[in-house]
Amino acid sequence: MDKSQKKWLWISLGFSAIVLVGVLYFTVDASTFEYLRQMNVYFFILALLTHLLALVFWGLRIKFMSRSLGYRIGLLYSLNLVCANLLVASITPSQAGGEPVRVHELYRAGVRLGDATAIAITERILDGIVLGLGGAFFMLVLGSEWQTIGLSFSYVLYISWILITAMVVLFIYSFKNPMLLKRMIHFISGWFTRKWEGRRVESLASRIDGEVDNFHNTLHTFIRQGKGGLVWGFLFTSLFWFCEFIIVSFILMGLGQPPIFIESLIFQLVIAVFMMIPLTPGGSGIAEILFTSLYGLSVNSSVLGILVILWRSILYYFNILIGLFASLVIVHRETSDQKQD
Repeated sequence: MDKSQKKWLWISLGFSAIVLVGVLYFTVDASTFEYLRQMNVYFFILALLTHLLALVFWGLRIKFMSRSLGYRIGLLYSLNLVCANLLVASITPSQAGGEPVRVHELYRAGVRLGDATAIAITERILDGIVLGLGGAFFMLVLGSEWQTIGLSFSYVLYISWILITAMVVLFIYSFKNPMLLKRMIHFISGWFTRKWEGRRVESLASRIDGEVDNFHNTLHTFIRQGKGGLVWGFLFTSLFWFCEFIIVSFILMGLGQPPIFIESLIFQLVIAVFMMIPLTPGGSGIAEILFTSLYGLSVNSSVLGILVILWRSILYYFNILIGLFASLVIVHRETSDQKQD
């Protein structure tokens, strides 16, 4: 990890710690310590294992989507790249910042760069579809429960869904018209290459066109030959988010509180959408504030602070630990390869 990454890691940890201290200050009372003494640690272990199962589903998603394009990626390799991706996602704005790691690791496993990019982008599209469908389901089927989050959160989430839907539509349109995607990327890259010399800009433009064509061909392959990969991808995406969403209920049961599966699914859906917005490194601070605001509507205030700490210890701090370990595995592999060369 270079100095820049270490800096952002400490900033991310700092945001999270400051908000957690504030939450504890306003929620801890005498009853809190009683709940802690009666805590059933087995439910916390169950919550942790559920998170690990979610990561396995993520690894399976990558494995099956890659296989549908003709690549053989081992499950352990997929799991390691998923874990390494978690570390980068924890120190970049929003939690959707680990795509470069996944693309790089797929490329190192023999996947063409355009194919690896297509897999990573399609993963995010599947995330958007699953979260969008989940939100639609809750609004249509669980209307009364949906109102518990309040109008302000509802309106913001409606806007988020509109943006997600627009991105999916744009993705589908760019699939039919790759020139649109090329123009968009050229326009965005133009902001960063204004001071470059002409020959260097032309070289970059040529590479962009080549990768967009490769990406477009890969999507064609997904539609024509890799439909099974999309089906498996949708299934494992759904299982991933379901596992992540029920973790809070297991923690509540460990604290001697009744589970709130339905409300928790709604709350976690709101948090997941907000966490994809690039506001702070790894969404730190934002996640804790959203969690406290939403779960404060249904959870005893005496356990709220402990609940948010236990939740973040699994979905954030634990992610950093296994991400560091997975990154060390990659560094060791790269070093060994260089010595062999």
